[in-house]
Amino acid sequence: MSAHDVVIVGAGSAGCVLAARLSEDPRRRVLLLEAGGRDSNPFIHMPAGIAQLVKHRGINWDYYTEPEPALDGRRLWWPRGRVLGGSSSINAMCYTRGQREDYDAWAAAGCAGWSHAEVLPWFRRAEDQARGANEFHGVGGPLAVSDLRHVAPLSRVFVEAAVAAGVPPNDDFNGACQEGVGLYQVTQRDGRRCSAAVAYLRPALSRPNLRVVTGALASRLLFDGRRAIGVEYARGGRLERADAGEVVLCGGAVNSPQLLMLSGIGAGAELARHGIPVIADLPGVGANLQDHLDFCTLWKCRTQDTYDFSKLGEAWVGLRYLLTRDGPGSSNVAEAGGFARTARAVDSRPDVQLHFVPAQLDDHGRNRMPGHGYTIHACVLRPASRGHLRLRTASAADAPAIHANYLAAPEDLATLVAGVRLAREIGAAAPFDPYRGHEVFPGEDACSDAELAGAIRRKAETIYHPVGTCRMGSDHDPDAVVDVKLRVRGVQNLRVVDASVMPLLVSGNTNAPTIMIAEKIAGSIAA
Repeated sequence: MSAHDVVIVGAGSAGCVLAARLSEDPRRRVLLLEAGGRDSNPFIHMPAGIAQLVKHRGINWDYYTEPEPALDGRRLWWPRGRVLGGSSSINAMCYTRGQREDYDAWAAAGCAGWSHAEVLPWFRRAEDQARGANEFHGVGGPLAVSDLRHVAPLSRVFVEAAVAAGVPPNDDFNGACQEGVGLYQVTQRDGRRCSAAVAYLRPALSRPNLRVVTGALASRLLFDGRRAIGVEYARGGRLERADAGEVVLCGGAVNSPQLLMLSGIGAGAELARHGIPVIADLPGVGANLQDHLDFCTLWKCRTQDTYDFSKLGEAWVGLRYLLTRDGPGSSNVAEAGGFARTARAVDSRPDVQLHFVPAQLDDHGRNRMPGHGYTIHACVLRPASRGHLRLRTASAADAPAIHANYLAAPEDLATLVAGVRLAREIGAAAPFDPYRGHEVFPGEDACSDAELAGAIRRKAETIYHPVGTCRMGSDHDPDAVVDVKLRVRGVQNLRVVDASVMPLLVSGNTNAPTIMIAEKIAGSIAA
């Protein structure tokens, strides 16, 4: 008999959900392995602390892509959470699900059971919606979804300006219609971040049948023939082993395919190059990489109505938050935004997403700029470009080679140029007149499509939504890595449950869809 019924690798958004849901059955012994540490950093739980988290490498995998050919050979920084809660502990907390057509496209591509009508109940099961329940939203679930406690005046100005520019208002991006502009709802409870660790894992920690081990870097999966029987992991300088009746990978779009390849599951030629014996020749492992590429249009602000605080101002924000759980410290910083159709939209669906930040945001906030300003992000919702991951070495301690392949499809660049033009149109609208200073990026001199494309190549960055590298598909799909119940093809007792299984990137932020995926599969495993 195995020591554990289920071993889960990765305590991110999906892993926390599975650990909590599967351990609800007291007869099921669950082990959750996490390479990072506990979520004890106070900036994790203070929403505006995201501005400080970029400096803390200990809770971040700190990945970089390989040089990107279409982005002037730049290596883009990919922050991914290495801590309980994973990236849900370091993200901007925007709660969006994507468009109903996203999920219907999954089903049409052979992923039976994953249409919008079939996944909506799992979104509702996860949710504790502060506005109350309706046909789209649930209450009483673990994941708190609420309106922001504090909204900067400039964020409301952005909404007014976008409406003036022709984008319709929308107070619920996850309701009957996604298109429009408004304030984001956030995964917060009582002014604190509600990560997957807070929502799901923390209430389950007292269960005797759930064990959580942090600082545990999975090095390879263990097999008896083609049957997964456990996980080998490094902890405290030693190799340890966890035996399992079933193994579930929840490492995300980078770590899950890497661990599969390290364990002999992947393209045979690639594995042979690293001397790894092949257990299952699955060329789709590490392929189909998709991500949202983002460009920030940034203006200086003529007033001080921004979050560009001095050190003393930051201290005051922190003190106010500690005393009241309110004020700018409770902000997710990306307070407003929306989904819009550019001139390049081919149908009635929004093709770009906007995030507004009432501060100057450059290089993920790592470049602190003097003075005051504000930023409008624009990203292409459904990129046609596809990248891939490859092993760099046969060691789990070495990051894989990430080839995001941004803008390989020319239409992605054209749509992003249109998104920047829309951001400029919003920035030029009358509600911004009292605030608008000069344009920093891309700069007033960048006027033509070619000049804007050049600015994008120099400055565009990820907005943190990589998916697709262990994609789901039908039994007749030769490139699918997992089936519709997320079981890895060609082996037994092994699943992947995280954003890597998405066959197509959803039209929005990916945290809520990842939690939904885990809820749905937890229901399948527990049935």
